[in-house]
Amino acid sequence: MDELTPTKYRTLSVIVPVFNERNTVGEIVRRMRRVELPDLDLEIVMVNDASWDGTADILKAIEDSTVRVVHHAENAGKGAAIRTGLSHARGDLVLIQDADLEYDPDDWPRLLAPVLKGRAQVVYGSRFTGERRNMLFTHWMGNRFLSLVTDVLYNTTLSDMETCYKLFDRRVLDGITIRSEGFDFEPEITAKLLRRGHRIYEVPISYAGREYSEGKKITWRDGFRALWTLARYRFWRG
Repeated sequence: MDELTPTKYRTLSVIVPVFNERNTVGEIVRRMRRVELPDLDLEIVMVNDASWDGTADILKAIEDSTVRVVHHAENAGKGAAIRTGLSHARGDLVLIQDADLEYDPDDWPRLLAPVLKGRAQVVYGSRFTGERRNMLFTHWMGNRFLSLVTDVLYNTTLSDMETCYKLFDRRVLDGITIRSEGFDFEPEITAKLLRRGHRIYEVPISYAGREYSEGKKITWRDGFRALWTLARYRFWRG
C-alpha cells in the first residue's frame, strides 16, 4: 500500500466468537460500544457458537442496530465462528475480538492507527510488548515457541502469532479460504497472509489472561494443532 495515499475506510466490523461466556459477554459489548473510533462506523457481529449456559439470552437482550447476533445450531469452534462472522460482516476493516475480557477494546485505536495512516493492511496486537497480567510459564513458552516457528518457516519477525487481536483490510482476505474449525484459525490465517507476501505490522496491547479455573478454553492440544497447521500451509498450497 502506498504510504502517501491512505485508504478512506468507512466501517469497522468486529467479529466476536462466543461460547459459554455469560459472565463476560455483556461487559465486553459495553466496552466495545464506548470505544471512540476515528471517523469509522462500528458494526459488531457476535457469533454464538451454540452456547448452553444462558449466553444466548444475554445476546438477545443486547442486540440492536450496532450489534448483530448470529447463532450456530451446533458448537463448531472458533475458526468456524469467525468464518460465519466474515460471511455476515459488511465492513471494509475487520477485527477479531474475544468475548472473555482478556483483550481490551480500548486498544482498538492503537491497532487502527497504522492502517489508517497507510502503513499496513494487516495489524496484530502483541501481548509480549505491552503491559499484561503475567501468564503461566507453560503458556508463555508455548506462545513464544509457535511464534518462533512462524518466523523460521515464513521469514518474518512476529512476536505473537497466537494473539486474538488481528485487524485486516478486508481486501487482503479476498481469495483466502479459512478451513480451520477451532483455535488453529490463528496459525492458518497468519500462514496464508505471509505466504501471499503481506507484511504484518505489530503494535503493543494490554492483556489480562485468564486461567482454566476462570474459563480459559485453549489447551496444549491446540498447540500441537497450531504447529501442524504452520508446517502444513508452508509446504501445501491449501
